[in-house]
Amino acid sequence: MDSRMSARALAQSLGGWRTREPAYEALADGIRLLCLDNRLAPRTTLPAERELAGALQVSRSTVAAAYRSLRETAHIASLRGSGSVTLPLRRRDPGRFEAMDGMIDLQQASPPAWPGLAGIMSETAANASALVSRVGYDVLGRIELREAIARRYTERGVPTHPDEVLVTTGAQSAIHLVSSVLIGRGDRVLVETPTYPHAADALRRAGARLVGVPVTTDDGWDVDRAEQAFARTLPVMAYLMPDFQNPTGRSMTAHERQALLAAGERSGSVLVLDETTADLDIDRGGLAPGFESAEPGTVVRIGSLGKTVWGGLRLGWVRADGELIGRLVAARPAHDLGTPEFEQAIATRLLAHFDEIVLQRSQLLRAGRDALVDTLRSVVPSWDIPVVHGGVSLWIELGSPLSSALVMEARSHGLLLSAGPRFSVEGGHERHLRVPFTAPPEEMVRAASVLGEVWASVQAGAPSALVERVGSVI
Repeated sequence: MDSRMSARALAQSLGGWRTREPAYEALADGIRLLCLDNRLAPRTTLPAERELAGALQVSRSTVAAAYRSLRETAHIASLRGSGSVTLPLRRRDPGRFEAMDGMIDLQQASPPAWPGLAGIMSETAANASALVSRVGYDVLGRIELREAIARRYTERGVPTHPDEVLVTTGAQSAIHLVSSVLIGRGDRVLVETPTYPHAADALRRAGARLVGVPVTTDDGWDVDRAEQAFARTLPVMAYLMPDFQNPTGRSMTAHERQALLAAGERSGSVLVLDETTADLDIDRGGLAPGFESAEPGTVVRIGSLGKTVWGGLRLGWVRADGELIGRLVAARPAHDLGTPEFEQAIATRLLAHFDEIVLQRSQLLRAGRDALVDTLRSVVPSWDIPVVHGGVSLWIELGSPLSSALVMEARSHGLLLSAGPRFSVEGGHERHLRVPFTAPPEEMVRAASVLGEVWASVQAGAPSALVERVGSVI
């Protein structure tokens, strides 16, 4: 099993679980809710009946009946010699929808292009004669760009040599390449849940068996569960987003960074840090990048210009020790033959303006976030709207497991979103909705107004069991 939850920890997570009678169904509902929210990840061993009964101060028969109810709804399985173990949940993601004119498309959390990008592209094109005299693509990356990227890392407190940088065609390409080199079929990989779905897809394609560790907007990373997962499963790799995690918007504390680094080093895992949102600070302020004390080869950093400059500029990079960079270069031709020169030349110019770019993005995202938060709190006061200090989205607690139904209803009103289960590792998150705040403020107000309008009808049309009893949701 991936991890084990003690009776004391489960009792604390359940909180005021005894909300109705019979008590065993109230207890089962409480555990289902933890599963739906992925605060109780799949393949977690639950405490023994006697231990949980003692922690909750109920009879053992109450716990036994609750576990029986959970088995009947396929939330747990009881395995001889292993106890009761939580199971993956069925996914309810309605899938991506093609946007039509007049719709607000928030399925992708990407800001519009930085206003100065067109000028930079024109300047680069004016120097086209020098560019076309070169091969046109480069498996490692042109030295001018790698020097600029290395300089940015060094300024952040991560001393970097250009030979420790590989330029890719976007962050997704970097994730695919790193995964193909580090992961063998059947290897365990630790990931956050919820997480960036395209990264999870890349890891699975490389043959990984994903081990989920919960992260929430309120409490951050479940460090205890992560340490257990590292120790029990010995993952070859962990995929993490330490800053403005997608979709929760949460950033790791210094303690979380150090604890995860230590756990990863003990298990011999490579920590792959997705830093594509790290520069999207709105009002958090400066923070050390963390993981600086890692042993050589333990930490790999992935970055890109997709979120900071423009999603259409497919340029990313990998920062790793020289030995791994060499392995990535050797493996890359099976994926692609390199990053085009023109994009690299644009990126080199952009990095010279990066402080200016980050400031403009901060102002843009602040306006979108504030407009969205203010309107949502007015039109849907029952929702739990988190406080985020950067990134691209809100991870909203709806109060009922109706995320997919809400997304489907919003489509008919011209608003496109991704439901909570899209970001799960193995089901769950039906009580959550990701709402990016990357559009202009007026569009964010309109999007929030649509959500307020359709939420009442979604609740009214749902079976009462979905609204009142989590236990009926499988």
